[in-house]
Amino acid sequence: MNHRAELSDPEPAIAGGPDGGSMIALLQAARIVQERLETALDSIGLSPAKYQALDALVRAGQPLALSELAGCLNCVRSNITQLADRLEADGLVKRVDDPNDRRAIRAVVTPVGVARHADGTTILRELQTTFAAQVSQSDRRAVSRILSALS
Repeated sequence: MNHRAELSDPEPAIAGGPDGGSMIALLQAARIVQERLETALDSIGLSPAKYQALDALVRAGQPLALSELAGCLNCVRSNITQLADRLEADGLVKRVDDPNDRRAIRAVVTPVGVARHADGTTILRELQTTFAAQVSQSDRRAVSRILSALS
């Protein structure tokens, strides 16, 4: 199947007709992007969820309560607890006590986590450059408009 041809179909992606072909093509394109992202991050031992958590912690510049981290990632606390367990087992994050609340735990990114985040960011930039070279600027703008309209 030629995914590129489907992505550059001159027919508007939302007005795909009664068969929904353009919507299916959009979903297929999303799967391709997701698979490539997962493969690229897996090469350095990260999943998209782990990268996003590290990204939130690095951007915060300080330890975050797990509830704050859950808010940054738009997920429930139980998912963050499991994710923090995996990150901690990998040596990327450590849990520290909250100095203002003895009952609360905060997550802080370790130096190894900072380095892995930087590697992940490099990989994401390279992947974005690859996609940009494969998809015309007008098609990228069209996708951006579609995503904006759907949000």
